[in-house]
Amino acid sequence: MAESALLQGKKILVVDDEPDILDVMEDLLKMCKVVKAQNFETAKELLETQYFDMAVLDIMGVDGYGLLKIANQKRVPAVMLTAHAFNPPNLVRSIREGAASYIPKEEIERIADFLNDVLVAKATGKDPWSAWQDRLPSSYFEKRWGSAWRDTDKGFWDTFRESLKKRE
Repeated sequence: MAESALLQGKKILVVDDEPDILDVMEDLLKMCKVVKAQNFETAKELLETQYFDMAVLDIMGVDGYGLLKIANQKRVPAVMLTAHAFNPPNLVRSIREGAASYIPKEEIERIADFLNDVLVAKATGKDPWSAWQDRLPSSYFEKRWGSAWRDTDKGFWDTFRESLKKRE
């Protein structure tokens, strides 16, 4: 699988307060060196003292946005993985605060595909959100949040779409 080849040997920090999610992620990313953390403090220390090719951060339970800030400072691409914070405001916040992707936990089986997209974007100088839109089109969110989900922050979404067009 092409995704496995690109991810092969990459060091990925996975942070989630649910041990079963950490185990599933480790299983799904066998081609990577997965380092697991179950809380903010452990993840913060790891980010500050070790090199990572990428980080996968839960939003709730581990202060994912605090970890995102640290990951950005260390130039570690970070992917937000969430169940409880799966809503339009958290999607917007993830984009604004520099996440490379935002993945609902119900899509965890495709995590290698999403991480591959981020690595490809990084290597080619493209925006990782372009591939994200292909994997999770508007219809995906409309089914969960209704057809008007972008209306509350229309200006942001117009600017976001325009910036993606410029980077293609």
